[in-house]
Amino acid sequence: MNLVIDLGNTSAKIGLFSSGELKSHLVLPELTITELENFLKKNTTPKKIILSSVINKTAELENFLSTNFFFLKLNHLTPLPIEKLYNTPETLGNDRIAASVGANNLFPSQNVLAIDAGTCIKYDFVNAKNQYLGGNISPGIDMRFKALNAFTAQLPLVSKGNDSELYGSSTEQAIRLGVQLGAVEEMKGIINRFQSRYSDLKVILTGGDLAFFDNELKNHIFADPFLTLRGLNVILNYNADKEI
Repeated sequence: MNLVIDLGNTSAKIGLFSSGELKSHLVLPELTITELENFLKKNTTPKKIILSSVINKTAELENFLSTNFFFLKLNHLTPLPIEKLYNTPETLGNDRIAASVGANNLFPSQNVLAIDAGTCIKYDFVNAKNQYLGGNISPGIDMRFKALNAFTAQLPLVSKGNDSELYGSSTEQAIRLGVQLGAVEEMKGIINRFQSRYSDLKVILTGGDLAFFDNELKNHIFADPFLTLRGLNVILNYNADKEI
């Protein structure tokens, strides 16, 4: 039994895996040791744990994990089951590499584009040689709404909606449609660019805004809300096997 922990910018995700299958998961605004202990009490105690974090204040959690379990903290030096060809590996986000490993595990030895639509929209590419080559990062939907509000004097802060019109008939609707249609067309355009070079490309979508984009994209996208957790589990097993 493996426990994987993904501490992101806006939430903390926990997943419990057995034989490669996700058995239980939890999403929290933030993770405390008490909440982790409560989660473990309700489930089979794991033998191995991996922590991926994009935030810095994790020393207390790391001490708890390393004292009680086989513990691996993901960083740019962690051995991976794919070859990482990136000019600045020390700046590569753990969530990006975990999603890439997860995508490669689902489609090994194939060209695959992992798209994580969360706080940021991240596009990461692994080729048919199982090599991570890099990707793109752009603002997520909520970040675009906040930017319009923060960097203008009069535009209001707007949130996502189900508008299906081509254009807005009010300022609020114009912002909503501009942000949402713009993000969708960006994603379609980037996918099309990759597909024009790699005709056999597999595309996997994950992240907090998965449902929104999955509803808008109609070109054979694979949706997996747990792609990053799956990738972390693969990385944990890969490194645990090297210890044996």
